[in-house]
Amino acid sequence: MVPFFSARDVAAAVPPEVAYTAVRDAFVAHTRGEWTMQPKLYVTNYPAGDFRAMPALGAGHALLKWVTSFPGNPALGLPTVTGLVVLSNADTGMVEAILDAGSVTALRTGAAAVIAADVLGRPDAKTAAVIGAGVNGKAAAQTFVSRGRSVSIWDRDRARAAAVAAELGAEVAAGHEEALAADLLVTVTPGREILLRESSLSSGQHVSLMGADGPGKAEIAIAEIARAHVFCDEWEQASHGGELAAAVAAGAIDREDVTQLGAVLLGEAPGRRARDDITLFDSTGLAIQDLAIAIAASARADELDLVRIDL
Repeated sequence: MVPFFSARDVAAAVPPEVAYTAVRDAFVAHTRGEWTMQPKLYVTNYPAGDFRAMPALGAGHALLKWVTSFPGNPALGLPTVTGLVVLSNADTGMVEAILDAGSVTALRTGAAAVIAADVLGRPDAKTAAVIGAGVNGKAAAQTFVSRGRSVSIWDRDRARAAAVAAELGAEVAAGHEEALAADLLVTVTPGREILLRESSLSSGQHVSLMGADGPGKAEIAIAEIARAHVFCDEWEQASHGGELAAAVAAGAIDREDVTQLGAVLLGEAPGRRARDDITLFDSTGLAIQDLAIAIAASARADELDLVRIDL
């Protein structure tokens, strides 16, 4: 019988602090070549949205995530991200667990955003803000809180921002501009419009760009990317389907200008070089991050009252 982890079960099995450590370790394992993955495959149905198939292999397990991104869904009362994660035994091929993809995605997105902020932000950073109070933005804010950092939240829907802030013990940003000025900034929007225009980032600021995870999406101007010290989760994926894709196509940056976060975590590359350095992390979402969350959840299967499926 194969355990099924609903969204509630995933949250119960993997609290934010566990997700943070698991995703950090996954970045390192991938950089060392111990965990592997193939590029994300997009099955597009634009302008409605897209489907994504994401495989990974590591730590004796294999994973496939079949997940969607349909930005118009909230207006229909539906979630933007849906799908399933299948975790298998890498030695036998047997299915070990099935998990709700939206909750796995939120946990690893929140973890990656805050890992980058911790590693690349100024050591004396005082303020943190998350723009976007959807499922993934909430996860980023919750991860900041779990790390003991105060965080403010801004969303166009102020009622939603207030509800998330109240639930997490966070604050509602007084305004859009105040949120954008935070020392540690996380943006988690649909990526349909530019939030950070040319010269908008301040000296010493860090931004984790989590929303533009597919072709044609952007949260920051190309000129602003060019003036920052740029990092990403994985170059091949980010340069073709992430925030950096337009900057690469325009010739504003190339491979030598971008450092993968795993290399910084492993000590193979420098992170922030100076206090007034502007750092930028582009996240496209990696299957190895999903694998880390799925393994952490599966390890607690016997502790939870899960639905079990006879395959």
